[in-house]
Amino acid sequence: YYVSVLVETDIVNLNISTNHGIGIDLGLTDFAVISNRTFKKNINKTVIVKKLEKKLKREQRKLSRKYENLKLRNENKKEEATRQNIQKQIVKVHRLHQRLSNVRTDYINKVVSDIVKQNPSFITIEDLNVRGMMKNKHLSKAVAGQKFFEFRTKLTNKCNWMGIELRIVDRFYPSSKLCHKCGYEEDRDVNASFNLRDAKIYKTA
Repeated sequence: YYVSVLVETDIVNLNISTNHGIGIDLGLTDFAVISNRTFKKNINKTVIVKKLEKKLKREQRKLSRKYENLKLRNENKKEEATRQNIQKQIVKVHRLHQRLSNVRTDYINKVVSDIVKQNPSFITIEDLNVRGMMKNKHLSKAVAGQKFFEFRTKLTNKCNWMGIELRIVDRFYPSSKLCHKCGYEEDRDVNASFNLRDAKIYKTA
């Protein structure tokens, strides 16, 4: 069960930002790579999520078998069989979906909190084409599990509350393995976060 309480309060400007900005490169190997060389792990690779996903698949298979059995019983009893056991199994599957979603959302909340606690003067992220990524059958499940849109929404709200400028860079903004200043070969994701941090063309959220 869940309880939601709505209260009205004044918004206090908590802007005590430093004079530096950070860039954040979102991905699938790591959830986020930050320009201060901080890596935020992919929560979907953790033991707790893998166990929940395995249990969810098992319960979904049970649900499919119950539907097949119901179909056979209806054929024999002229559609007089009930859905009582199926409804119980639907509830089990729904609860596992909700628990998985809660684990991922809780992780996003913690990541956003850790980022804004650094009090940067600005944060830059890429305008990811999540809808386009979801069309790729090889990536769609992994992309959905990362909840990039939810991360951006929560980060936007938190930045507005903290008085931090959130910069959005076009998805076609180039990133390279080579340093944009001296040519030194850096980790692609780390250098991408540097390039996002130093981007001069952007829009604000």
